[in-house]
Amino acid sequence: MQRVNENVFCKPYDIAHNIDCLSSYFQQHRPEYKFVSPVIANNGKSLVAHDGGYYRMFPFVAGSCSVDVVSTPAQAYEAAAQFGRFTKLLDKFDSAKLKTCIPDFHNLSLRYNHFLAALENGDAQRIKESSSLIEFLKNQSGIVSMYEQIIHDENFRIRVTHHDTKISNVLFDEAGKGLCVIDLDTVMAGYFISDVGDMMRTYLSPVSEEENDFSKIAVRDEFYHAIVNGYFAEMKEVMTPKEMSSFFYAGLFMIYMQAIRFLTDHLLGDPYYGAKYEGHNFVRANNQLVLLQRLLEKQAVLEGQVSASVRA
Repeated sequence: MQRVNENVFCKPYDIAHNIDCLSSYFQQHRPEYKFVSPVIANNGKSLVAHDGGYYRMFPFVAGSCSVDVVSTPAQAYEAAAQFGRFTKLLDKFDSAKLKTCIPDFHNLSLRYNHFLAALENGDAQRIKESSSLIEFLKNQSGIVSMYEQIIHDENFRIRVTHHDTKISNVLFDEAGKGLCVIDLDTVMAGYFISDVGDMMRTYLSPVSEEENDFSKIAVRDEFYHAIVNGYFAEMKEVMTPKEMSSFFYAGLFMIYMQAIRFLTDHLLGDPYYGAKYEGHNFVRANNQLVLLQRLLEKQAVLEGQVSASVRA
């Protein structure tokens, strides 16, 4: 049983609409796929309004488990394959039927403009203390330019994408094989870079965005390779050549955007993410900056891995 978080999802019925549409599509076209649909209530609906809240219930998937932190390349491979399979099986589904649950969720241009506005309107002391981080992010604004090229390029298809591809949103069986993806509230129309980028952001480093010892941040090649191979195992046949050649960019896109979001929140007094301690979002922003640097340092090697997988 879950209550929808109305602070994040201000239109809960839009979420229900999306999940119901996908459930119907899978039942009709891909009944073999394990799609975890909500239990239908006595009123025939999958979402019930009660006492000011919105509730739904999901069936328990026997023999399944989830993990909170990706610890092996095999887990990264299975998760990437599951998110890829989800999108591939919906390749013929009209993504325009889906409601936008979080407007501009991964709109990098908008996030960058918010960042620039924070430099004008944010806390003067925090802006001064963040000068080196601000300079680095401005110098990497080509990542924003690339995003703007992508959204105007017909070679990059708008697809059904999950938008929250952390490892805990995959169910595994007892042998460690992926079963399906869960937590579908953020499923919307989007670009593959959202899903692949979020996997890179959360799988590649052995430590999370909360780590303040930046020497522990690293990009693990074997986990990158696992993401490439897992995602391509399902999606390669439906991706365009230009999409495949932009696989590495997906990581830059998501890590850069998260660094900007953390720093913007810090400069504005932590209104969105909040802060558990003074400078919490500043630490998070620097954490993501270091991860971005580590990824850029390995660009030639990692892009070579993608090219090899494309040719295979």
